[in-house]
Formats: sequence, C-alpha cells, structure tokens
Amino acid sequence: MSSSDLARPATGEIAVDAHDALPTLELEDLAGESEQALVARGAAYAREYAKIQGKATALLKNLAVTQVAIRIKMNDMRGTSHEYRTVVAEMYRSMGLPQDRTETMQASVRWHVSNVLRRHMTPRELEAHNLQPTSALERLQDNRKVNSAIIRAARATTAVEESTPKPAKRALGEPAVPGQPVKATADHLRLVDVASDILGKLDRNVIKKHMTDGQRAKLDKELAAMEKKIAALRKLTRKPR
Repeated sequence: MSSSDLARPATGEIAVDAHDALPTLELEDLAGESEQALVARGAAYAREYAKIQGKATALLKNLAVTQVAIRIKMNDMRGTSHEYRTVVAEMYRSMGLPQDRTETMQASVRWHVSNVLRRHMTPRELEAHNLQPTSALERLQDNRKVNSAIIRAARATTAVEESTPKPAKRALGEPAVPGQPVKATADHLRLVDVASDILGKLDRNVIKKHMTDGQRAKLDKELAAMEKKIAALRKLTRKPR
C-alpha cells in the first residue's frame, strides 16, 4: 500500500487506525493535498497518538504493578533473586519483541516499579529491604535541582570574576569601569546565595548510610576548609566592636 493511500472520507477528515500498519509518509505523498486536508490529517494522527500513548502508559503501569505483586509472592521486594529474575525474563521473552524494544519497555517499567514500591511501602519497610526512600521520579527531580544549582553556580562565578574591579593604576579607590562595584556587589551576594543552595542539596541519608568512611573523611576535610574560608570572610562582614 502506498503511503498516500490512506482513506479520505467525504468529510475531508483522514481516517487513521493505529491497529493497521501505518506507512511512513514522505513529503511527496502529501504534495497533492489541500491545506484543509493536511490539517485534518495531522489532527487525526495527533488524536490517535494521544489514545495510543494513554493506553501504553496504563499498560506499563499495570505491568509494573504485576511485577511488584510477583516480588511480594516471592518475598523479594528488591527483585534481585535468581528466581524472580528468571520469571520476569521469561515473561518478556514470551512477548516475542525485538531486543531493543524489550529493553526500552523494561526501562519504562522499572521507573513505574520504583514509584509503586514507594507508594505502598513505608520508609521503615524500604529501609529494611535496603531500598532507597525516594522514587525514581523524586530522584530525577532532585537531580534536576542539583544540576540547576550547579549551572547557577557556574554563571554566578563567571559573573563575579568578570565584575570584580581590578586594581586600578589611577587614584586609589577609583573604579576602573563606572558602576562596576555596584554590579560586583550584587554578583557576590548572588554567588553566596547559590553556594548556600548547593550546600542545602547535600543529603544527610546519603552521607550517613551510603558513603564509605573514606568518603565521609574527605567530605569532612572539605567542609572544614570551607569553614575556615567562611570564618575569614565573616571577619570582613561583622561590625567592628
């Protein structure tokens, strides 16, 4: 079937059935269609895509719930036992899908499994099974916040470096560029705000439970060095007594 042979009812709408094998269109296939027909075709594709996506998401969530139910039956909430992995692997093999599509589906299901576990288990139960207290969605949101903070820090650092007045050869205290000290002051305050935000991203649970003794020692050394730098800066900010 040619990709231009899609049904065109008298109404001008394009009939699209996702259960049929849809051809991939080329621009030449649509060269003879009017603007109205093209709009109708696009709307039909969009509606069908929305329906398929909604069904696909529901099926993936149901598959995730099913896998969690299997974990409960096997008393293996982490899903790491040989028995569980064998059963689930066979379940996916029985679908007869290409390997790349199976791996894509499994990645999506793992996302939903993570969320299902954390909806139905208490923080104490998660800890007992050595599972992270946050879901994949929450970790993604945290990662985005951390990445955003790092980007803000990089921008603020660059701004401070560019706006900080360099020692002028002219009279002492005369700014090299008019208005530069004002911008430098604002950039310094912004940098401190970003630094505080980044420190706030450090997670107590990660430090306490997931770091090795050597990693905690390194972190402690870095924090101690930061304390010294902060103490030196605070000497400049405190009012003289």
